[in-house]
Amino acid sequence: MPAAGSSRLPWILGVSGASGTPYAAAVLRALCEAGEAVDLVVSRAARLTILDETGHTFRDAHWREDLATWLGVPLDGADLRYWPAGDLAAGPSSGSYRAQGMIVVPASTAACAGIALGLSKDLLQRAAEVNLKERRPVVIVPRETPVTRSHLLHLVELIDSGAVVLPASPGFYGSGAGATAQQLVDFVAGKVLDAVHVEHTLLTRWTGHLGTR
Repeated sequence: MPAAGSSRLPWILGVSGASGTPYAAAVLRALCEAGEAVDLVVSRAARLTILDETGHTFRDAHWREDLATWLGVPLDGADLRYWPAGDLAAGPSSGSYRAQGMIVVPASTAACAGIALGLSKDLLQRAAEVNLKERRPVVIVPRETPVTRSHLLHLVELIDSGAVVLPASPGFYGSGAGATAQQLVDFVAGKVLDAVHVEHTLLTRWTGHLGTR
């Protein structure tokens, strides 16, 4: 990992408490495979969701070991940094901290509201607000459905602030009705990486011809 003060320029990845942690895992694996530096922020609620959806714990003191178990891949050589969600003095809490931008996946309704309103209740919300004010790319991946009027208004506010709102809505044209859960997850993860212009091979792209999958 580059030393402090170097030219390291990470993507900040925020994982909130909404169901959909496989989306976060797929995005993070792909960023690491692409050789991107990543700063990770996992909310307190997200830890419970990770445990519920995967059976794996995520602990501050053992984050790298727990992350490797969650992702199911070795992280040797991966440029990763972890910031506890309660650390509001962390690097990503400041606009002077160098970063390429931020991805929030999955984004709960509470996280969307907190970011849209600038509440900064935890580091995830604060870092997203910072990247918006610095005019860096911010991708928000809401997953909860159905939505209320207030949720829609918060999403509009995020768009007006410069964020890309990218709902976790998988497409089927790459794999058809027999798609596996992982193929559907990877489709959404691929769209996220497209939004931040990171190369990947997660999805089958539309070619303009029917029946070519």
